[in-house]
Amino acid sequence: MPVLTTSRLTCSPVQEQDWPFYLSLQQHPDVMRYIADKRPIAVIREAFEPRLQPWEPGSAHWMCLIVRETDSQAPLGATGYIHRDNDCAEVGFIFAANAQGKGYGYESLRAVCDYAFTQGGIRRLTATVTVGNAASRGLLEKAGFVLEGELRENYWLADSWHNDWIFSLLKHEYQAESH
Repeated sequence: MPVLTTSRLTCSPVQEQDWPFYLSLQQHPDVMRYIADKRPIAVIREAFEPRLQPWEPGSAHWMCLIVRETDSQAPLGATGYIHRDNDCAEVGFIFAANAQGKGYGYESLRAVCDYAFTQGGIRRLTATVTVGNAASRGLLEKAGFVLEGELRENYWLADSWHNDWIFSLLKHEYQAESH
């Protein structure tokens, strides 16, 4: 399973001991505002379990990496991707409220893109963002993702239908940069 590193971050596979941090992310209303409604702990645990399985390119479950500040080893968030087709995958990321706005999302997303395109056999990455989530949209655009369109009333959240933005990044468009 991959461990991705940048100048400030270490992104390593989720482990059982990461459960309290993962749960804290999933229960934080500001972090989850555009992602999911409040869910019982058992439901969150059910989503966590498959992420503990060994992952390799082509696996049917998420590559879930915990993003840590390398020096302190403090957990900041989670990132990764899931294969949607042979050479296509969807990226995802979630960061603790106190870790947002500091460039960690961008830095870790670039590391995930580098891995996906150079070692993961990926040709096309996608991302789905609930309309209104300007921070995630900005992060994706900064990393080179292109807005492909908007799916109308695609996601049920907070007792109403929301539109989703669909982004993509193609391998031949991606410019790797040194970290």
